[in-house]
Amino acid sequence: MLFNREIETMSHESLRELQNKRLRNTVQYVYEQVPYYREVFDRLSIKPSDIQTVEDLPKIPFTKKQTLRDYYPFGLLAVPRENLIRIHASSGTTGKPTVVCYTANDIDVFAEVNARSLAAGGGQPGMILHNAYGYGLFTGGLGIHYGGERLGMTVVPVSGGVTQRQITLILDFKPEVICCTPSYAQTLGEEFKSRGITPEQVSLKYGLLGAEPWTDTIRANVEAALGIKATNIYGLSEIIGPGVSQECIEARAGSHIWEDHFYPEVVNPDTGESLPDGKEGVLIFTHLTREAMPLLRYWTGDITYLNHEPCACGRTHVRMGPIRGRSDDMLIVRGVNLYPTQIEEILKRVPEVVPHYQVIVKREGTLDEVEVKVEIVEELFRSVAQEVLSEETIEADHLMHDLRNKIAHLIRDTLGLTMKVTLAAPGTVPRSEGGKLRRAVDMRNL
Repeated sequence: MLFNREIETMSHESLRELQNKRLRNTVQYVYEQVPYYREVFDRLSIKPSDIQTVEDLPKIPFTKKQTLRDYYPFGLLAVPRENLIRIHASSGTTGKPTVVCYTANDIDVFAEVNARSLAAGGGQPGMILHNAYGYGLFTGGLGIHYGGERLGMTVVPVSGGVTQRQITLILDFKPEVICCTPSYAQTLGEEFKSRGITPEQVSLKYGLLGAEPWTDTIRANVEAALGIKATNIYGLSEIIGPGVSQECIEARAGSHIWEDHFYPEVVNPDTGESLPDGKEGVLIFTHLTREAMPLLRYWTGDITYLNHEPCACGRTHVRMGPIRGRSDDMLIVRGVNLYPTQIEEILKRVPEVVPHYQVIVKREGTLDEVEVKVEIVEELFRSVAQEVLSEETIEADHLMHDLRNKIAHLIRDTLGLTMKVTLAAPGTVPRSEGGKLRRAVDMRNL
């Protein structure tokens, strides 16, 4: 199902013409309305008329998250504060939150792109949507909520956490669609299993999962546990929230970016040079229709690639690959760049473990030490522990010793890093309770 067929199947030529027109308007708009951008343009001797097409975007420097913090809370507004109808803020772990603001038109666009996303992910008018994204300052809950209503769905605004209530409502209301983080979908699947409820007894058919990087291993785990087809929804609050891009249910081979509103680039993280299709780099977005806080060439920090090849679903919008990690969250261990998802790709080759893991980095003296803690499958745990279920029995068992060595060798051979592998009992690695799950813990600066 296509929510906006005219836009979603627009020819590349017509789409580029629309993008260029909207870009020219946006550049002129921010130059006139946002002192920060006017100062940047004047300092670099850039005139708004110098930016005529998207090919001219590299003339403009990147906008980074620090700029939003420097101008906290309303220094980047392009409209009077009184014209805002909503304010969201990130849940940053340090310093002040990143504030994003919306006019009535921005909220209309927010609903539109999320309605497109829900339709692309299998949603249809009349279906019940179980929305387990957090409501409040986080953009996820309300973004999906408005999109569901725009599509004509019945939205259940559950928000995150309180897993027992989530299970009860799913069983009682029988929703067809669920939206939540991938890690929380895993948590729900485990809870259904612990109650003896099979996937065939769960009404869910489709899951739109996002807000954190995930892999095909997690997708397979969630689909098996909940009996759904899972697709990736992508977004970030600085651009609009969820609904920046969405995987289609037909191909599930990259997320379609709604590029009539958000123009994408991928650049080399070291040089800033634009990269061609298929080459991984940092994802950059430029607003084309935003009123309250339009950003030019916003550096998302997310590592991915672009793909302009035709898609089986008929949508002509460019697709982005899965998020490999974040450039600013990347771990540098003994001079090697490390993303948690690289560890997960290795672990999925080991049938004795499940995709619940955590990467912990410490510094012993002058050396970085990395520990990978991963759960073994329940059947193996019970066969090893027998009557005494404890991690001590795992450590002592010779089969587990061989399994630890196997995983450590795979990591060393693939990534060139030596890591300590800890095999954990089922259910002992931290789970998501509705929010983003922290896969990597860097304790070197604590």
